Amino acid sequence: MVERRPSGAERRDVGIQLPEGSWWDWDVVAWDPAEFRLAAGPDLSYAHGLELVFGDPAFVSCPARFADPVFRPPTAEERLRVTRRLGEGPPVLVALEADAGGSEPVSCLIAAERIDVVHETVPRYWRPDAAEGLRFAPRVRPPTPS
Repeated sequence: MVERRPSGAERRDVGIQLPEGSWWDWDVVAWDPAEFRLAAGPDLSYAHGLELVFGDPAFVSCPARFADPVFRPPTAEERLRVTRRLGEGPPVLVALEADAGGSEPVSCLIAAERIDVVHETVPRYWRPDAAEGLRFAPRVRPPTPS
């Protein structure tokens, strides 16, 4: 299931409503000029079941791994900081607090053109018996023949 959020000329802060599930472990599974993709699940060893896909990310301040995020509206200072860096307010601005392993939560901020919420199981290891069309995590590749 993919749920599309604001894009284009529509500018506003995005409140994230996650689908029902256990989404306490998070990590970055893809990051390039076209997308910033966060994955979540109760245990990221074998699979993840949720992705936040930020299209055309313009600003990202986020650790590679974190846990127990609390999504919140961006503060006025955060909006101003991003607007100063980009020259204008982004169509999507997401803020959160999370446990990144330190003594205090870390604040994260992501600005992008759009966001998609993808809810599906994505294996993080190769399975030769996988069903046709099953999508694997970006780093998973089939074994090369010897």
